[in-house]
Amino acid sequence: MTATPQFDGGSFQPGAGGVHIVRKPPPRRKGRWHELAVWWREIDKVLLSIVAALMMVGVIGVAAGSAASAHRLSTAETQLSDLHFFWMHIAYLVLGIGAMFAASILPRTSARRFAILLSAVMFVLLLAVPFVGAEINGARRWIRLGASFQPSEFYKPAFAVLTAWIMSWRVRDPQLPVMVLSGALLAVSCALLMLQPDFGTAILLCGVWFVLAITSGMPMKLIGWGAGGIVGLVVGAYFFYDNARHRIDAFLGGAEAYSQVDLANKTLTSGGWFGRGLWMGERKKILPEAHTDYILSVIGEEFGLIAVAGIAMLFCALVVRVLWRLAGEDDLFTLLAGTGLATLLGGQAFINMAVNLQLFPSKGMTLPLISYGGSSMIALCLTVGLLLAVTRRNPYLTRDGLPKGPRRK
Repeated sequence: MTATPQFDGGSFQPGAGGVHIVRKPPPRRKGRWHELAVWWREIDKVLLSIVAALMMVGVIGVAAGSAASAHRLSTAETQLSDLHFFWMHIAYLVLGIGAMFAASILPRTSARRFAILLSAVMFVLLLAVPFVGAEINGARRWIRLGASFQPSEFYKPAFAVLTAWIMSWRVRDPQLPVMVLSGALLAVSCALLMLQPDFGTAILLCGVWFVLAITSGMPMKLIGWGAGGIVGLVVGAYFFYDNARHRIDAFLGGAEAYSQVDLANKTLTSGGWFGRGLWMGERKKILPEAHTDYILSVIGEEFGLIAVAGIAMLFCALVVRVLWRLAGEDDLFTLLAGTGLATLLGGQAFINMAVNLQLFPSKGMTLPLISYGGSSMIALCLTVGLLLAVTRRNPYLTRDGLPKGPRRK
């Protein structure tokens, strides 16, 4: 009696000497290189190129403004080198690029879950800022956990994705009160921000919410109520919020002559069309925050209004590219999340440029991906990473999810 051979995978094939077992090769494991290949295939390379261009502009701009800020902030005990903020900017930029890549490689579902979790964590920290936050320049916006960072900076992209997720519930049940829920989230978020005070970020979040409300197809009556609430927030801030009232009165009353905004505008236009040249600017030496809030003015003085117009065009290209990428998107959450994140980046850039052009009162808001900043730079790179994640698309699939094939004649 012969023993029956054990079969552990493969197939039977007849042969001259009997039956032979052909073993199947073990399945190839998909490692990190495969994930990177998929990421590179699906990522929006045009959007990535625009972001890289803005980052390069930021490196040059911070190099131009670093010496002026280093001289202003040096003391008898601490002398900062001319390129102190430049090297710090490079370090933060490297960390930001790492955060951007880590977020962009996430699938859309994972990116959404991460943003929702991030919003919950940062919301709790925003609640704690008025009590345990560090006060710098009269504002209490920073949390010190080993290193100082602004929870509001990380809350902004998380808020955009969270609001997009709430508004996308309408697809499952049109009767859900998504307008009320998202509006309540906005109201509480703005109240926490104005306690710091951070009126500029509160206005930015209002703008993101308003754009998402329109994009989601809300009835115009509800959108009108929401817009009225935002206007009421601004009016209420003027009468009951000293920080906002003082800035608005100074701006409208012309009292900002020789103030930061006035100095920024004069610095920006002093270089003419083509600028004075790198490190040849003079007015930047008396400009506060030359490497952060008013870096656009430094770029205008040293590289001219042509460079300023080029930066504005890059931000416009970023927003248009995202909207073009989302055109025809059938998933409401993806559409809203991409639109909200693009609005966040474009809106912050618009506010910063308007302040430098003396069109808005001072807001204390950086120019995305260009200004020097620690938590601000990392958070903005994270915003771009989430934007790249939600705009990823398999190039071999059509809109209906079917593989591309030869066209029928």
